[in-house]
Amino acid sequence: MTKNILLAWSGGKDAAWTLHRLRQRDDVHVVGLLTTLNSDFDRVAMHGIRRDVLLAQAAATGLPLLESVIPHGSDNDTYETAFAGSLATARERWPGIDTIAFGDLLLADVRQWREALCSRHGWKILTPLFGADTAALAREMIAGGLRTRLCCIDTGQLDASFAGRLFDADLLAELPQNCDPCGENGEFHTLVEAGPMFAAPLHLEQGDTVLRDGRFAFTDFRLAGSPHGVGDARA
Repeated sequence: MTKNILLAWSGGKDAAWTLHRLRQRDDVHVVGLLTTLNSDFDRVAMHGIRRDVLLAQAAATGLPLLESVIPHGSDNDTYETAFAGSLATARERWPGIDTIAFGDLLLADVRQWREALCSRHGWKILTPLFGADTAALAREMIAGGLRTRLCCIDTGQLDASFAGRLFDADLLAELPQNCDPCGENGEFHTLVEAGPMFAAPLHLEQGDTVLRDGRFAFTDFRLAGSPHGVGDARA
C-alpha cells in the first residue's frame, strides 16, 4: 500500500533531490510541499528565496504548497506553532497523513530535533538521504541533471565569492577541504532551477549579492521578467 507523505521544501538541492528519490519509490507518494517563509521579507527562511520563485518551483514539481509563515527573528516556540498549524492543515486536506520527509544528510542532532518536534504533534519523519556520502551525493545530483545556484553563503565558513555560483563539478573542486560538498554544516544554501523533479526549468535572473548580519552573503534571484525591486535579499 502506498503511503501519502508531505515533504519539507526549502527550495534547495537537498529537498529537491529528496523529492526525486521519493518519486522513485513505490511505497510512498509525496502529495504536497511545506515551506517556512519569513513574513518580514516574503522569502524562504534561511535560503532567502523569493516567494514567487518558490511558487514557480512548486508549480514545476506539480505539487501544492503549504506555507508556514513566521516573523523575522522568531524563537523556536513561534516556529513550532506555525509549523504545527501547517501540519494540521495538511491532515485536514489529506486525512490520515502522518509523515513528513526532510532532506537531512548528516547532522544527527538536527534529525533528532525534527523527530521530537514532529512526534509532539503526532507525526513521523522520513529522511531518505540521511547518512549519505555527501561528496558522492553531490556528484550524483550534478550527473542526474540537478541545476542549482548558491544563494546564501556563511562567510564565516566559506568565501563570499562563491555566492551566486552554479553548483557544478568546478565548484566542488574549488571548495576548501573543510567545507562539506553539500554544505551540510551550513556553509551554503542553494536554489534549484532545474532537475528531474521539475516538469520544466525555471528561468531566473541573478541580482545583487548583499551581506546581512555581518556574515551571510545572500544572492538575489528573480524570475526572468519580474520587477527588480521586490523584496529584500535576505530571510
